[in-house]
This record gives sequence, C-alpha cells and structure tokens, in this order.
Amino acid sequence: MHQGSGILSTRQRRFAWLGFLLAALQAPVSAWLVTDESWLFSLCVALMVATVIIADDAARRRPANATSD
Repeated sequence: MHQGSGILSTRQRRFAWLGFLLAALQAPVSAWLVTDESWLFSLCVALMVATVIIADDAARRRPANATSD
C-alpha cells in the first residue's frame, strides 16, 4: 500500500518544524521579559504552524488511492 503525499514538501516541512520550535520557545521567554500579553501572539503562531504540520501528517498517512468525500 502506497502512502499519499502531504501538502508540504520535505523542505517546507523542516521549515515548519523550525518555525514551530522557535515560536514555541519565544512565548515563555517573552512572557518573562515583557509585562504585557504580547507573548500570546507567539503562542498563536506556534499553534497555527502545529495545525499545518498535523494536517500534513494526516495527508501523508492517507493511502494514495483513497478518495476524499
């Protein structure tokens, strides 16, 4: 059984993981350094990138001959 291709290329997937890690690490650091709630923006960006990575995983795990309804 062949696996389907994802929505991201291998290079895009690596950059997505890098972006997720950087945004996820920046959130607690900026929360510690800044008194306002601007660190929530980093958290939201990290969650959006994580959603794209999860969607790519789901597309890759779907069999190549599966139809979407």
